Amino acid sequence: MVSQKKLLIEAIKDQREIFGDLFMENIDESISASLYRDDVKNKLTAKVETEMDNNLFEEDFRKTQSLEELNSSICNCQKCALGKTRNKFVFGVGNPNAVAMLIGEAPGADEDTQGEPFVGRAGKLLNDILKAVELTRNDVYIANILKCRPPNNRDPLPSEEETCMPYLQKQIELIKPKIILCLGRIAANGLLGKKLSLAALRESKYELNGIRVMATYHPAALLRNPNWKRGCWEDIKNFKKLYDELKAS
Repeated sequence: MVSQKKLLIEAIKDQREIFGDLFMENIDESISASLYRDDVKNKLTAKVETEMDNNLFEEDFRKTQSLEELNSSICNCQKCALGKTRNKFVFGVGNPNAVAMLIGEAPGADEDTQGEPFVGRAGKLLNDILKAVELTRNDVYIANILKCRPPNNRDPLPSEEETCMPYLQKQIELIKPKIILCLGRIAANGLLGKKLSLAALRESKYELNGIRVMATYHPAALLRNPNWKRGCWEDIKNFKKLYDELKAS
């Protein structure tokens, strides 16, 4: 249905043919101003509606009471551009009551295909590392800072980390781990809100809301540089020692 405003504008334009452009100059300016105001109003309305949708989305996932509910609530997220380029949303996997969480930076190609964190060669190496200290993927919970793969496996953007971090924080809230092992510099700095080298991060133990936090090499980095495996092994032994202490407490 044609609006009354559009009909009025068409009628005024018809008058131009009769009375000339000079007579219609002020009316044209009025029409342009009206159309401009309508355009601004529509853009503001769309922005408000988007913000309202985002607020409802935020409120919805923060109220979830289990990992399954949380996954269902956020798995269709489109809050950043990665939502349009991902193949699968990579939520997390493992023991929902785990004493320890292992957190990486972002899904890679294999993870994006399978929808599970740390699969492929890096995942196999992580399984071997856990096995060496008598743990399995079912003993811990594994997740990433980001839930979607960045194109070409580039580093996560600060804006992407900021957008996705509340999901990880909610996972941590639901799992209630006693210790978190960050796999790689980006994961550790993202979780702790720091800008340190991996060497500096590995030298210290941190706390996040009462949870002990440690850092070591990402398995993919060990595949690129096997010389780092010795240092990783020392980190993992320290992690397992603290894990056993916390589990017994």
